[in-house]
Formats: sequence, structure tokens, C-alpha cells
Amino acid sequence: MKTERLLERITINPDIVVGKPTIRGLRITVEQVLKALAGGVAIKDLLEDYPELEPEDIQAVLLYAAELVSEEQVFEVRTGS
Repeated sequence: MKTERLLERITINPDIVVGKPTIRGLRITVEQVLKALAGGVAIKDLLEDYPELEPEDIQAVLLYAAELVSEEQVFEVRTGS
């Protein structure tokens, strides 16, 4: 699935979960899925726990996070001596 199509699965609506990025307008946030994955929950288990999720949703969450990280910039902080 193309990058743009995957990212279309991530939606932001101020009326749903106070505007946090969610998956396809569901009340399942990108943050929830990322924390579950980081905590060791297997993708298979996530899909079983949330039957409304599709494998492409997990891909979309990971791509969304990667896109956010790719925009980060690191600046060197110099201290006076």
C-alpha cells in the first residue's frame, strides 16, 4: 500500500479523543498502539484485542510515527566557557 494511502488511515478530529491522532476515526489512538507495541504486545494480539483494526492500520501507525521522527531536528547546544 502506498505511503499516502496508509497515512490517510490516521485521522485527527477535535471531537474524537480530544484531537489525538486516531485510526480511521475510531477511538483507538496512535499513541495506544505505539505503547502496546513498545510494551511487547504482538501485532497478532493487537488485532485480536481490537477486531476493528486491520493490519494496514498497524502499518499506518508505524509510518506516521516514522514521519514525525523524520521531521525532528537536533541542535547543538553550546555552553559558554
